[in-house]
Amino acid sequence: MSRNLYGVCPYVTAQKAVQGKWSILILHYLSEKPIRFNTLLKMLPSMTHATLSKQLKQLEEYGLVIRTEYPQIPPKVEYSLSDMGKEFIPTLQKFREFGVKYIDFINQS
Repeated sequence: MSRNLYGVCPYVTAQKAVQGKWSILILHYLSEKPIRFNTLLKMLPSMTHATLSKQLKQLEEYGLVIRTEYPQIPPKVEYSLSDMGKEFIPTLQKFREFGVKYIDFINQS
């Protein structure tokens, strides 16, 4: 029996909202300040333009990221966290804490 638990189970819902290889790192960078697309791409050098675009669209679709387009020439687009995305900041901090402890753990092995 297969059930779609998205929107029902908080764990499945949270996992789906931040799914993707780069989501957590993108949210981390955007938690500091709004960032333009090309700047974000430079911060993630192993990511392709298409992958970043897809990941940002997905985060925007889930309501975690806001895309702001400024009417100027050349066009300027910035990405920032939405209010719901800002709710994820304490979780990002916990991810960092866990990562630091885990790095210590694996280096001691």
